[in-house]
Amino acid sequence: MCCIFMALLLLGPRLSGLIWWIAEPGRWDEAFSSFVWPTLGLIVTPWTTIMYVVVEPNSVNGFEWFWLVLAAFADIASDSGGYLNRQQAPGYPYTGAG
Repeated sequence: MCCIFMALLLLGPRLSGLIWWIAEPGRWDEAFSSFVWPTLGLIVTPWTTIMYVVVEPNSVNGFEWFWLVLAAFADIASDSGGYLNRQQAPGYPYTGAG
């Protein structure tokens, strides 16, 4: 059950971004000039890429930067959360204090 939940968290934004890209390619073409940047974005920083597609058609200015920074923090948190809880994984050789 835990593995299914973790797979959903890992694939959630990436899969939803890919489905959105397939369903509404015009919006993604408006935000990005080539397919390379959204592809890399969905692989590396999916939350930030999705938020960029949301705010870009009006050009990014003002309060929209807040949403991009918040999405970047979500990407950082989702990528670094597993390292901090590594001692809870059975069989992981943890040698730190705590």
